[in-house]
Amino acid sequence: MYKLCSLSFLTTSNYDMNLKTLLTLIEQTPENSLIVAPEVCLTGFDYANRDKVFDFFAHAIDAIKKVSWNKIIILTIIEKKSGEVFNMAKVFHNGAIIHERAKAKLFRFGGEHNFFTQGNSRHVEIIEVAGMKIGILICFELRFKDLWKKLEGADIIAVPAWWGVLRTEHFKILTQALAVINQCYVVASDSLNEECTKMSGIITPNGDVFRNGNVLCLEASYDKKEIALIRRYMDVGIG
Repeated sequence: MYKLCSLSFLTTSNYDMNLKTLLTLIEQTPENSLIVAPEVCLTGFDYANRDKVFDFFAHAIDAIKKVSWNKIIILTIIEKKSGEVFNMAKVFHNGAIIHERAKAKLFRFGGEHNFFTQGNSRHVEIIEVAGMKIGILICFELRFKDLWKKLEGADIIAVPAWWGVLRTEHFKILTQALAVINQCYVVASDSLNEECTKMSGIITPNGDVFRNGNVLCLEASYDKKEIALIRRYMDVGIG
């Protein structure tokens, strides 16, 4: 049986230290874990040092691949491709990147559109890994109900985020509502940095909420039967 793991930790200006923290937390999770880390957790939105960010990720990606055996790891990185810069979600599993896509809804209020090229919403989709149907919403994408609809039928929706503390209640409400509406598990991961909500957590298909609090890695068991039960009991047409 898979374990769901929501990470929450502080991103510092030291990229190598951030990577060490991430790898240590991943290594502490059991085999057959699905792990979600905060958005851009390895560098933060370090726009002033973009070249340093780009150079760092070749090393970081190799390191994450090595700890992804029998685990599913979901996070985002800042990546340059063909002269354009993207906030890319990456899914690691068994030593490889098995899925990636660019953030499709940039947070213009925070100026993300000035630094990133926006991805296409048509790439927001359900993927199947280890028999589980998984969707990803990257931070601000959580606010768009059309994207919720695209992920209808997912068993798990991962939400890597860097969500502003002033909108903490929004993050709590939206992650819980997403689990209830889509009748699935939601694994949300937000940073422990001062400007963020610190409200990482796991929400069940029935809407039960477990937040990390002071726990850097919150674990919960994944139970496919719980998804089937709520969808049969409260039939809203999700197969």
